[in-house]
Amino acid sequence: MKDEYLWDRSGPPDPEVARIEQTLASLRYRHRPGTFQPPRRATQLWRIAVAAAVLAGVAVWQFRTTPASPVSAWQVTSLYGSAQLGGQEVILDMPLGIGQTLRTGTQTELTLHAGELGRIDLGPDSELRAATSRQVLLNRGLLHAYIWAPPRQFVVDTPSARAVDLGCEYTLNVDNAGNGLLRVSMGWVAFQFHGHEAFIPAGAECVTRKRNGPGTPYYQDAPEPLRRAVDSFETGDPASLDQILASARPRDGLTLWHLLTRVPPADRGRVFDRLGELIVLPAEISRDAVLRLDPVMVDLCWDALNLENTGWWRGWERKW
Repeated sequence: MKDEYLWDRSGPPDPEVARIEQTLASLRYRHRPGTFQPPRRATQLWRIAVAAAVLAGVAVWQFRTTPASPVSAWQVTSLYGSAQLGGQEVILDMPLGIGQTLRTGTQTELTLHAGELGRIDLGPDSELRAATSRQVLLNRGLLHAYIWAPPRQFVVDTPSARAVDLGCEYTLNVDNAGNGLLRVSMGWVAFQFHGHEAFIPAGAECVTRKRNGPGTPYYQDAPEPLRRAVDSFETGDPASLDQILASARPRDGLTLWHLLTRVPPADRGRVFDRLGELIVLPAEISRDAVLRLDPVMVDLCWDALNLENTGWWRGWERKW
């Protein structure tokens, strides 16, 4: 806006000032001969007052139209206890600002809602940061997500893995060391860390560790010996593989399929042979090719599990 225009109408006017002048045109003073004419000094003061009013109006308009700090799609819709967001006490309907960190108290339960994405329930002593509008970082604590957005629209990062939503409901728990446990109750979640991946369907769970990323998933109803053996295998006990293979049911082909790419090459044949005993593998699958980890053959083994076809989640995988 040109200051000269406000004083003597020289120079181009600001568009907003021009709009205000047009609105108030009918109230403009028009001097008629014989009418009272204020002293020159009073006229100058009157002009100064009008200019100040116009400047104040424009300032208010600019303030109202200035974008606020960027916020994510999430907003607090329920709160039991106390929580802090960006150093402020959390209240209902408060939006989660991008880059801000949300911390809940030891007795707090809090719900975040985004109409186009879903709902997040955050448990006590949790720390969550909004990285973008659709991506959050869970540094520690308990997060329960119910997502109705299309696949891969919502991502949760942790210190040890990235959880990519494929249209689902799940619970993610991260301890103070950065290790986590993911349990899926509906749909699918892809767990990814530096090229290391795990695909977890409903009813399954997967541990993730800060230095190694996602572990080997297994169904929550898997035999206890298999569950213990998987935990031992992930912590570096090679002897636990025998117990996994001996305890596996046909349903536990999910676990064996992930082991194909995780065991040493010398043990890969044992895992493949046990998988062939538990489920019917297509005739076109080549054992030698699987042992070489040929991606087409490994994906055909997955398809034989009668879960989602690899063409479905590989498509989403390429996009994230």
